[in-house]
Amino acid sequence: MKLLVTGGAGYVGSHSVRALLDEGHDVVVLDNLSTGHKWALQDCELISVDLRDETNLLRSIKNRGFDGVLHFAAKSLVGESKNQPALYYQNNVGGTTNLVRAMQAADIQRLVFSSTAAIFGNPVSDLIDEKHPKTPINVYGQTKLVVEHLLQAVAESSDFSATCLRYFNAAGANNAANLGEWHEPETHLIPNALRAAAGTGNALTLFGDDYPTTDGTCVRDYIHVDDLASAHVAAIEKMSAGGNFNVYNLGNGNGYSVKEVIAACEKAVGAEIPFTIGPRREGDPATLVASAQKARDELDWNPQFGAIDKIAQSAWNWECYRRDSLA
Repeated sequence: MKLLVTGGAGYVGSHSVRALLDEGHDVVVLDNLSTGHKWALQDCELISVDLRDETNLLRSIKNRGFDGVLHFAAKSLVGESKNQPALYYQNNVGGTTNLVRAMQAADIQRLVFSSTAAIFGNPVSDLIDEKHPKTPINVYGQTKLVVEHLLQAVAESSDFSATCLRYFNAAGANNAANLGEWHEPETHLIPNALRAAAGTGNALTLFGDDYPTTDGTCVRDYIHVDDLASAHVAAIEKMSAGGNFNVYNLGNGNGYSVKEVIAACEKAVGAEIPFTIGPRREGDPATLVASAQKARDELDWNPQFGAIDKIAQSAWNWECYRRDSLA
């Protein structure tokens, strides 16, 4: 298939581009490079357009013969979303609305949407499945949930098909392709722990150690970015035009506390990683762990990198490459 990947120069987007290319698909990336990187493009054609520019967006994708779109382009910082809610609604909701309108005008009827576990808010069950109540507690999660509602409404009223993939904590790197995580600012635990260990980042702070968990720190479900990429490939290959709407949670079903993740990073680095305890961050639930049984059953998706030690090791390999070759 000929596929357009928005945000394809970003973290999860670039790994999904790699997986699509490996499966023989023809890939074009659309990215304004506000947070993406040119080195992550992997020789794909780049359409440099902002999704908020609907006129140029339609001009760029019309008559290109795209069979579908995988949509990763979004702002995703929880703290920033609290401080700049209008920007997040304009970018995440407005930008996606423009994309859907442009796709319909260009007769592109398949969309895989990068959603998030942040739509669920504070969990009311040990494992979060697709039917779990959706009460996001931050603006970022709100915008993703609004987009899900938009896509469902469009799919139910036309031949447009949409699949929403709600993933939990993306982590790790594809060492064979020299792809990995590089955000500025970086807010994710594993890269921040590894940067602290390498001396290329700030000292590590844990946000709260008084949660109702085994060691007092937050528990999260970490899913390797290559496993997320394979789910996106499975989703777009399964889809057919015809007004279908599906949602899938993506995770390993295993929860690791912040302190357990740091221990895995220490094992990868071969040294202790010092940290301090800070106050809780507003909007952080104590535990978020996925039930991904639906994705396993319907997409025939099976994560290959469930162990946190493997995820941390791949991230450390990437950190060493990034420091030596790209910094």
